[in-house]
Amino acid sequence: MFHFASEQECLEGKTTEISQLSSLALSGDTVARERSSVGLPEKTGYPDSVYVTAANIFRGIRFEKSPEKVLIKYGSEPLRSDTESEDEFLQRLSYELAFSVLKYQDILETMLIDSCIFPNTTIPDHLNSLIIVMLYDFQDRKFQARLLSDNQESIAEVLEVESLLNSFKTKLAAALARCRIKHDALSLYHILPETVRNQELRASTLPLYAWINTCKISPEEVYNSLKKKGYNEVKSVLHIDDKVFAVDQHCYDVLIFPSHLKNDLLNIDLFKDYKLIFQDKSRSLAVHSVKALLNMDDDILMVNSGSWYTVAHMSILTNNNTSKIFVCGVQSQAKDPDLKKLFRKMGCKNIETLHETFINLESKDHRLQKVKVILLLPRCSGLGVSNPVEFILNEHEDTDLLKDFSQGGTSEDKLHVLAQQQYEQLTHAMKFTRAQAVVYCTCSVYPEENEAVVKKALEFQDYGSKVQPYRLSPPVLPLCSLMEINLSTDKFFRMEPSEITNGCFLSVLTRERDPSETVSVKDVLARAAAKGLLDGIELGKPSKLEKKKKKSKMSLPKASTDSNVIQMKIAEFLSREASANVNRSETLTTQTSLPQKNTNQVGSSSQVRKSDKPASNLLVPTFMKNTPPARLYERPTSFVRPRPEDRMIALKPIEIVLPPVVLPFSSSQGISSHIPTPHCYCHWVGPKTVMPSHLPTPSIPRRAEKRKENLPSSLPRHPRPWL
Repeated sequence: MFHFASEQECLEGKTTEISQLSSLALSGDTVARERSSVGLPEKTGYPDSVYVTAANIFRGIRFEKSPEKVLIKYGSEPLRSDTESEDEFLQRLSYELAFSVLKYQDILETMLIDSCIFPNTTIPDHLNSLIIVMLYDFQDRKFQARLLSDNQESIAEVLEVESLLNSFKTKLAAALARCRIKHDALSLYHILPETVRNQELRASTLPLYAWINTCKISPEEVYNSLKKKGYNEVKSVLHIDDKVFAVDQHCYDVLIFPSHLKNDLLNIDLFKDYKLIFQDKSRSLAVHSVKALLNMDDDILMVNSGSWYTVAHMSILTNNNTSKIFVCGVQSQAKDPDLKKLFRKMGCKNIETLHETFINLESKDHRLQKVKVILLLPRCSGLGVSNPVEFILNEHEDTDLLKDFSQGGTSEDKLHVLAQQQYEQLTHAMKFTRAQAVVYCTCSVYPEENEAVVKKALEFQDYGSKVQPYRLSPPVLPLCSLMEINLSTDKFFRMEPSEITNGCFLSVLTRERDPSETVSVKDVLARAAAKGLLDGIELGKPSKLEKKKKKSKMSLPKASTDSNVIQMKIAEFLSREASANVNRSETLTTQTSLPQKNTNQVGSSSQVRKSDKPASNLLVPTFMKNTPPARLYERPTSFVRPRPEDRMIALKPIEIVLPPVVLPFSSSQGISSHIPTPHCYCHWVGPKTVMPSHLPTPSIPRRAEKRKENLPSSLPRHPRPWL
């Protein structure tokens, strides 16, 4: 029992408190009406075990004052309780209660002193943390009695403190009223700093993110199951009170739900059977970035993974690969059975835990020889997160971070310490010579923990090693808005805290692969599939293009048997045309000798090409096989002696590039500009020398043009050009 020194002294001035209590009652009624208008349930208190656990948490994270200002001592021993539960829900309630007490620590201590509970009451020091925790809940219930369930186990210390607070109920209410008047605030909430109030407001409306365990269920099956339970798919869940969900734009396996549906979602089988897992979106962005950098058999090293759900998500994404995931920093081997049990329930098979800390892990460790990507999730201030309790519990972060959240910021000294730790971890990750990429991700909004750390590590990296140095790479995630594009101009991926998501910073460091290492086709396809470029294509089946190539290869030997016949016919045709040109005009024998010579040269050059590149001739009979006989195309030739440069241009396509019978044009562009029909009868693969489609001809007098019409030509005439 508690002993009171002089309770009568504290009863003086009771008359002045009545007016204050009346104003408190009015404000209390107003707050109660506001609570009922928004649909929030009335507070009925917590189980005894939650009070005890919250008191122990608060004792460890409280703000310590200088000795001359200390009026309330909290002792050094935690409260003992045999009924403390490891239930996740009760643990979350305990952390939320302790964090709320931390935010109002100064006000609650003032109320205890102003109401004469301290120092006039003799209370053991180790119970003071329990008193201040229960006082916060007492005033939050508007000083109403707690409702207890019949099957709830009671704790003696909790009952004693509850009796004490009830006996000082009037004085505590008066002390709260005076505190509100002093700060000119309607409630305790309005006394908090603005940054903390905005943070709490975002936390109450922030959508829920959950990723799909594709080892157990497909996304389509999840959509159908949710629709059967009354959920409708929408593009955005903001400001919607109905049962809806949306698919995230950055991660194809992440769903978004309105915040008010959490209790309803936790009771459906999809979450109970680990088919859907709640987690902050920043962690899904990190694992998807790693997935986009992986080959089929690359291993992954995860550092400071925090939540085991992050490790499980990484395992699910690499389930179809031969990759192995190494998780370092598992402090106790006693956790291994629990982790393996959790991973087994979720269908994860490729996870191996390492008990060494990352800094003590050797880069030449034989277990890590195939590690190509390192995912670094360093301990950070986390000021980009709206719900600090969720962040602490899910990421297994130090509860000391709750102090920073309660004040809305981090001190410069602490920020410097965190940045130094992050820099050391990042530089150590860059020492793994076989690793080809490092993904660095934080939930912080401070540049000192983000850009400054990455730039410093890149600037001071060791260039003396034989491996390629790291460089900053653009984000491998899709940029879905103009804001994201603007925030990623310097190759960093950023998401500012908003009403739809927490803050996130992500950086990808890569280096060129060792030239001695070859990348297989499977690796290229796997990386393309990870980026969503092969959507709907099965990698195991050959494509239609490959089948066509196989058929064409099988038909090539038949083409080679007919190529000699075609070449013989071409040679006979050339000789017949040459003799006809000689007999047609005896007066122009001296002039026609030059084209005849050129024709012979073309025939010889075509034979040389046949021996050098037989593949070009193999395609000829494939197109000529069923073609009807075509008329010959006559190419006009001028016999007026041109200038030296004109003669060189006119002879160039005949002597070097194109056989006159096979192809009158050297490019498909020239052909398409002259002939509208798309049909072709022969394909000729010319030499690498590119010739113009139209040959410039010298200006010819009209007298020469008349003579030109009557002159023979060495070129055949065709209705359609051969390709």
